[in-house]
Amino acid sequence: MRDNSSNYRDIFLNDIPLMDMRAPVEFTKGAFPNAINLPLMTDIERQKVGTCYKQHGQEAAIALGHQLVGGKVKAERVEAWSAFARANPHGYLYCFRGGLRSQIVQQWLKDAGIDYPRVFGGYKAMRTFLIETTQQAVAECDFVIVGGMTGTGKTEVIAQLGNSLDLEGHANHRGSSFGKRATGQPGQIDFENRLAIDILKQRAAGTEQFVLEDESRLVGSCSLPLELYQGMQHFPLVWLEDSFESRARRILGDYVIGLASEFLQVHGEEEGFALFAARLLQSLDNILKRLGGERHARLRAIMQAALAEQERSGEVSLHLGWIEGLLREYYDPMYAFQRESKGERIEFSGDQKAVLEYLRQRNNRR
Repeated sequence: MRDNSSNYRDIFLNDIPLMDMRAPVEFTKGAFPNAINLPLMTDIERQKVGTCYKQHGQEAAIALGHQLVGGKVKAERVEAWSAFARANPHGYLYCFRGGLRSQIVQQWLKDAGIDYPRVFGGYKAMRTFLIETTQQAVAECDFVIVGGMTGTGKTEVIAQLGNSLDLEGHANHRGSSFGKRATGQPGQIDFENRLAIDILKQRAAGTEQFVLEDESRLVGSCSLPLELYQGMQHFPLVWLEDSFESRARRILGDYVIGLASEFLQVHGEEEGFALFAARLLQSLDNILKRLGGERHARLRAIMQAALAEQERSGEVSLHLGWIEGLLREYYDPMYAFQRESKGERIEFSGDQKAVLEYLRQRNNRR
């Protein structure tokens, strides 16, 4: 039998398959990308055992657990665990703290003729390791932020660099009021875990300088790790520039053409377009207070007309009306103020080609 492991670094660097013995409710709150939930107990069974433990102590709770997960139920679960172990001979099993639940599963598998190792410390220890991975990177590495007006293509720059952290990608959100995608966002813990594993793998490959897109504390519903967000208030900035026309066209491509395509792919043509239109209108409604009633009503009327034409003929150019209005009257003044307030931190500015060249040279200087 392979040894039980506390080498969390190796587990995450190599995407080693993990069998999570925690109850579904625990798994849903937070899990690892390479884990599959094959619980020892269902949520209801776990609740009953927990109540028994509080009222009658550990011995009675263990006895109840064996009663609930016995006979045919036990046989079915052992078979599911065995199938995972056979399919993933290099994997591990774990529970919350690497204690009783994973030990029971390990023993039952052994009784079935399969020796399968568990992770010492379980989910809690691995989660702590990932939190510390992000904290250590902020303390030890060099970071630079790509800023710029809305629509300059900051995400495009990030995607072309081998040492970037795509916060919006990990959060499955474009970061603005209009940034929701057709598919949902990960939970907060899952977001943090994915980001930490990305950092871990890049550092293992030798990355010591990371490039980030300028973000607020929240990327949709996902909150940036506190240490990282605090650091982003001081990291040096590279400012990306582009023409107004090019920015409007890019926004049209991302937030209208691209988003509509996502919705159609996920929900089908008829329902997809209706959901896309509702999402776009809701995104505008979400900033009503900041826009003011008159401006919101004017831009909403343009958006509704553009959506009607898009549905009728597939033509999308009418959307440029509200996009250009939002840029001129809302986003550009806000970003101009931000640039002024962050001016001392800007070490370079230029178009995409110049910024990419600068960032690559900057990384090579280290």
